[in-house]
Amino acid sequence: MKLFNILLGSYYFSQVAYGFNLNNGSTRRREWLTNEVQTVASLLLPNLIFPQGCGAVSNEKPEEFKNVGTQAPPPSEESPFVTLPSGVKIKDFRVGQGVDSVQKDSSQVQIQCSGRLLNLNGVIFYNTKNNVDKNDGFGGVAQPLVFGMGKNIALPGLEEGIVGMKKGGIRRIIVPAELAYSKYPDLEPQPTTTLDQRALDSVIKNPRRDATILFDVSLERFK
Repeated sequence: MKLFNILLGSYYFSQVAYGFNLNNGSTRRREWLTNEVQTVASLLLPNLIFPQGCGAVSNEKPEEFKNVGTQAPPPSEESPFVTLPSGVKIKDFRVGQGVDSVQKDSSQVQIQCSGRLLNLNGVIFYNTKNNVDKNDGFGGVAQPLVFGMGKNIALPGLEEGIVGMKKGGIRRIIVPAELAYSKYPDLEPQPTTTLDQRALDSVIKNPRRDATILFDVSLERFK
């Protein structure tokens, strides 16, 4: 209806303004109609295909993924990540109790933790909740990850990230690829299922992917 009204208005305008008589022949009418349709279509089609407020497809990343690979955006009242000299990033969600904290030479630490692949938008490839001993007499309690600091057991980036944690503390740690599985594929924590191992391998064995790892750690005890 809008197209018809525009064409009709253009018809009368041409008659009055320019004295253009469309009754002089069918050929001239067809030429005029063709030109008018092309002109009007060029004006209307963009709005018909992309209504106001609806643009063409954008290559811009969704807002929630813009910080993937660096950090999850903290809520407004939380402190940002602290970047250590090595490039490891840490942020405490709960500081923990006591005056003592994990040191670089602590003989043993016990943690509950999960590991995520930032390149795969946070896919979990490791979680101590899956380390369940169903014969422990407690109905299957998640077994913590246990290791000694500086013993070449756990990833260097993870060890560096938990230094300074107190008992009961919860910390998020972002480990760059060079301090994670890209260089130390056999160190802990290791995936417990074939599916999780495939997810990890799909990142660390592909040089085009960012192998940055995010760990959420809860410190149970240390000595």
